[in-house]
Amino acid sequence: MVEYYSKTIIKRKLDKLMSKIVVVGANHAGTFSINTILDNYGDQNEVVVFDQNSNISFLGCGMALWIGNQISGSDGLFYANKEGLESKGAKVYMNSPVESIDFDGKTVTALVDGKEHVESYDKLILATGSQPILPPIEGAEIKEGSRTFEATLENLQFVKLFQNAQEVIDKLNDKSQDIKRVAVVGAGYIGVELAEAFQRHGKEVILIDVVDTCLAGYYDHDLTELMAKNMESHGIKLAFGETVKAVEGDTKVERIVTDKNAYDVDMVVLAVGFRPNTALGAGKLETFRNGAYLVNKKQETSIKDVYAVGDCATVYDNALEDVNYIALASNAVRSGIVGGHNAGGGDVESNGVQGSNGISIYGLNMVSTGLTEEKAKRFGFNPAVVESTDLQKAAFMEDENEDVTIKIVYDKDTRKVLGAQMVSRMDISMGIHMFSLAIQEGVTIDRLQLLDLFFLPHFNQPLSYIAKAAISAK
Repeated sequence: MVEYYSKTIIKRKLDKLMSKIVVVGANHAGTFSINTILDNYGDQNEVVVFDQNSNISFLGCGMALWIGNQISGSDGLFYANKEGLESKGAKVYMNSPVESIDFDGKTVTALVDGKEHVESYDKLILATGSQPILPPIEGAEIKEGSRTFEATLENLQFVKLFQNAQEVIDKLNDKSQDIKRVAVVGAGYIGVELAEAFQRHGKEVILIDVVDTCLAGYYDHDLTELMAKNMESHGIKLAFGETVKAVEGDTKVERIVTDKNAYDVDMVVLAVGFRPNTALGAGKLETFRNGAYLVNKKQETSIKDVYAVGDCATVYDNALEDVNYIALASNAVRSGIVGGHNAGGGDVESNGVQGSNGISIYGLNMVSTGLTEEKAKRFGFNPAVVESTDLQKAAFMEDENEDVTIKIVYDKDTRKVLGAQMVSRMDISMGIHMFSLAIQEGVTIDRLQLLDLFFLPHFNQPLSYIAKAAISAK
């Protein structure tokens, strides 16, 4: 009897200590939050997950590779599933959109199996991600109530979810569709990757953007011109400096109309960017200028016990030394880990981010981190740029040796490194990690001049292009 009561008391104490954590959204940020909690604080927390989709952890960055037949299929584009999370102890509701949140009463109301389901929480993690921007284009509309961004006009496509990519691939492979010409609207990372993918699939491709270059905001104009010429050399038509006005067709896409031209096409893909999906917290949680949830370095929102992670939340930008919004899968993953630790019972702060990114199109590799010169000026810095172009390896290395161009942006007043860009047909991707760390740690351009960079002819030169650029700083 004594043993029974002892066990009961212990159980009650444990129950009292246990927290119920509800996670809304289970893609990159949400999945990493869930796993962080379960792997580190699983005995202290009950985890309940709601996601409106039928799948989780889809690596959208591999979408273009799949469409372009550069990988054999989609299986490798998923790294987690409902069964795996539940095996660790989570309760996961798929195909269950959250319709409202009572932040005062600490309840979440979701649609589960077509019925209203109310779940209480002690702590809440919002990982609701982002959704495609729909520009004011005549003929471009999403079907009312569609959660997969299905357009009213056939062959007008968005590219956000697995289902979107699958639909595009099915149509490309369906000979009855007879899709020969594809227009991609938006020449950011996703648009450029998709342009390559459709061309590799044997389609005529036109890439349209309102600005006069591609990858604007990530690289200076002289480097983006290298990418533009690279795409043109592979047959992609560039329509930069054109604003899309309408998509025309009776039931399916037949034509896309800009302020300067009209193009007959069989499919239009809208890739003009994403905006944070923050409707659930509207009027309750403090937001950034673009509507993203405003969070601190612990991913805490303006309401106690409510965290936001991933594309729906802000980041701390080390280059700016201020809050910013940078939607990247890598940022989502790290924020998910931080949010998971703090919601689970730990005490972890983000290191901040630099917005490190990269792209590889037809073998031309471009990587960047931090600020471009233009961005640095816009944010009030006094920037200077040093640049170097040189062979990756020693000049006598005749095989697999290509030029590398590097640009380093630094502040004239503080001498701190603000950003870097690199482009080459060599794999120079690892170099950008050093610049990311340099920005995070406030390293000056002067310290890079004599940085201990090893030399071996197989890899680099005695005076590398990095040191060469840094030494030229005045």
